[in-house]
Amino acid sequence: MAKRESVQKKLQRIRPPRVQLTYDVEIGDAKEAKELPFVVGVMGDFSAASELERTKLKDKKFINVDLDNIDEVMESLSPRAAFQVDNTLTEEGGKMAVDLTFKSMEDFRPENVVQQVDPLKKLVEARERLTDLRNKISNSERLEDLLDEVLKNTDQIRKLSAEADHE
Repeated sequence: MAKRESVQKKLQRIRPPRVQLTYDVEIGDAKEAKELPFVVGVMGDFSAASELERTKLKDKKFINVDLDNIDEVMESLSPRAAFQVDNTLTEEGGKMAVDLTFKSMEDFRPENVVQQVDPLKKLVEARERLTDLRNKISNSERLEDLLDEVLKNTDQIRKLSAEADHE
């Protein structure tokens, strides 16, 4: 698999970074500007009631994270987000629990987040089935005619639906 270009390298190609730390060094009569790396330390509780045992703050160590090891670091930490959201997927409304665990950067992609939320996962699966059906219909005139006939008989569909509900 081809390695992704880091965001920093891409930004350096497009525009210079916003933070540039430099200091002047005098070597004899010449002055030379040296650039310092910009390093950020982030402290926070990213566990959100994770099942992993918590270590005390005094025992925590900084972890060097870069493009090459971020997935391994994320897997070892298993950052989690657990919260309630308004349920806009059903007419009943109410609240819906969402519990997301991130073991790699790929887990932040929308299609992977959806896989962790069961009602959304079911909607995506239904959408995929409908897309498959649409593709089959576009390739089969006979199937299209059959579905047109079924859709014209809405009374029969209601009757079959009622029978299925009673079973």
